[in-house]
Amino acid sequence: MKIGIIICDRYRNCGGGKCFRAMKNREGAFDIYEKDEKLEIVGYANCGGCPGGNIENVPEEMIKNGVEKIHFATGFVVGYPPCPYISHFKKFIESKYKIPVVVGTHPIPQKYFITHNKLKTWNSSEWQDLISPILADEKIRKSYD
Repeated sequence: MKIGIIICDRYRNCGGGKCFRAMKNREGAFDIYEKDEKLEIVGYANCGGCPGGNIENVPEEMIKNGVEKIHFATGFVVGYPPCPYISHFKKFIESKYKIPVVVGTHPIPQKYFITHNKLKTWNSSEWQDLISPILADEKIRKSYD
């Protein structure tokens, strides 16, 4: 499976360590893949900043490199405020490029989980659906702090 990762622009300098670790360990949103399934990152880019200028063209470039699925990095949902465009981005890419988009990469770190729970950021059913692939148990969340 060839994967592209799009990160939030505010984390544009992120080295991707947690994403790659989660992919290797099949944690967070990467738990949808079988342990023996070969995963290869063939694209890694940021969204281009609000309101996501790269969302229009980065998927096309990733697809030219063989991408079969795109993951939005966990930073889209744990940053404050979480990306207000994430649902629009997902719908746009899936509609225009006919490629599945997964919200999330690594599990939500515990420190973000605590903060967003206090702020009630993710209380809506839409946000609950968006974070469900990266909502691990407390032990795993703490290991990503």
